[in-house]
Amino acid sequence: MLDVSAALAELAVTQTWCRPAVDGTTAFRIVRGRHPVVEAALTKGRDGPFVPNDCDLDAQRLWLMTGPNMAGKSTFLRQNAIIAVLAQMGSFVPAESAHIGVVDRLFSRVGAADDLARGRSTFMVEMVETAAILNQSGPRALVILDEIGRGTATYDGLSIAWAVIEHLHEINRCRALFATHYHELVSLAGRLSGLANYTVRVKQWQGDVVFLHEVVRGAAEASYGIQVAKLAGLPPAVLARASEVLAHLEKDEPAAAPARLAADLPLFSALPRPSTMTAQPSAVEAELAKIRPDELSPKEALEFLYKLRGLLKDR
Repeated sequence: MLDVSAALAELAVTQTWCRPAVDGTTAFRIVRGRHPVVEAALTKGRDGPFVPNDCDLDAQRLWLMTGPNMAGKSTFLRQNAIIAVLAQMGSFVPAESAHIGVVDRLFSRVGAADDLARGRSTFMVEMVETAAILNQSGPRALVILDEIGRGTATYDGLSIAWAVIEHLHEINRCRALFATHYHELVSLAGRLSGLANYTVRVKQWQGDVVFLHEVVRGAAEASYGIQVAKLAGLPPAVLARASEVLAHLEKDEPAAAPARLAADLPLFSALPRPSTMTAQPSAVEAELAKIRPDELSPKEALEFLYKLRGLLKDR
């Protein structure tokens, strides 16, 4: 029979898991916490070590987290929820140390899903789940919320997210992690004493974004959406057009920007311009244009292939 306690004890030693302190307070202090599943996947794939992070919801019980997609906000939210569950079931937890006051309910609103069979859109499902959180969570609850309000118009979504934060802070008074791309919400920290702004560090390098996966105090400077879209493989013409549109939107007043943008930018300007369509041929294309396949001997054809391969390596 497997000795679960012995197995967990061995795991705690080999992978820096600890025995958490669980009591009747409302404390929530995690030192160098990790997501066990993501960490295992990184270790198996040899993609580098998992970056641990602290989470302290004692002094300020509501964290507002900003930062780009792929930076690690959702992982951070979920790892702290997992640690809370593991701690209360008597398990070791993936952290250097952990002190958690008893959590009577754990609420999660993450991801995107619909329920079309019941006539519920993605946004409707999001609102139903958010309503359950606001109506049922109390001071001993732990709540993680990821991107509230993203399924509707920008101002509608921002307004809903704003009101949800205020309700969590003033009425529910629970411990909560709230991830968002609405940077306007960071101003709430100036008037809500229990709210703190946190972000996931990134660096820009030669036009690309480098994710550091480190949670620090403060607010994100930008969402870096276009850089993330570049990493995903969007066509260069789309990225160039998006950058052009973004520059216009950031230059104008928020309310007037969309109308001015539609009037100022030419229709179909997302299509490649003639100058981009007549770009200079690459070295490989130039060599291919010179060759006459019917005049090559088998040996010459093989040598030509090696030459092309060498040109590709030099790119």
